[in-house]
Amino acid sequence: MIHAQPSDWYRVRTLSDGVTWIDEPHIKEFFRCNVWHVRGRDRDMLVDSGMGVLSLREWVPLVTERPLDAVASHTHFDHVGTHHEFPCRLCHAAEANILANPTRANTYADAYVTDEIFTTLPPAPYQSATYTVKSAPATRILQDHDIIDLGDRSFEVIHTPGHSPGGIALWEQATGLLISGDIVYDGPLIESGDPQDQANYVASMKRLLDLPVQTVHGGHFPSYGGDRHRQLITDWLRDKGA
Repeated sequence: MIHAQPSDWYRVRTLSDGVTWIDEPHIKEFFRCNVWHVRGRDRDMLVDSGMGVLSLREWVPLVTERPLDAVASHTHFDHVGTHHEFPCRLCHAAEANILANPTRANTYADAYVTDEIFTTLPPAPYQSATYTVKSAPATRILQDHDIIDLGDRSFEVIHTPGHSPGGIALWEQATGLLISGDIVYDGPLIESGDPQDQANYVASMKRLLDLPVQTVHGGHFPSYGGDRHRQLITDWLRDKGA
């Protein structure tokens, strides 16, 4: 398999309402993390940071223009790979230790990172066998109901355990915008067979179902509207007998 050019690694698409969608198109869609950049009056917010095989700051100038909060929806390898590049790093308390002390095991890189997750390999000298996430200790520890204030917009932290212990979604009540991480998106969801994880997942889904959502930007796959949000969660809960 050939290696991609650095200039082609990231894709940047401007959406509505000050949101920019950044991703890595040479990663197969199932494994490809969505990176969300939100423009605020006083500072910006970056939700997740991709796999980190190439510098986000170097190749996507948008993320260097203004003060920025780099938020981890959770600490799996595909979501926090370039968090170490940002001075302000936010993470839920339940996964702060992973962000500070990542390993191939606790970020799930050992289970998922092979050459097969790519359509074109990252720029040389990348090697899947030695890929690791770099340490990026949180500068702000998040808890349920905390607020991330960008000046003219604010996002409430919603703790959504189930996919991971410290998973969070971010809710902008004023616009009905939900940045959901990996707890829900329009594609195959990754769930544990552990009964407690399943119970947490059900509780998180019920909580998100109650929000008057207008738009969802998920951790994977394309964004969707409120009706699709409610259908996805309702169908999922029905399948679980919940």
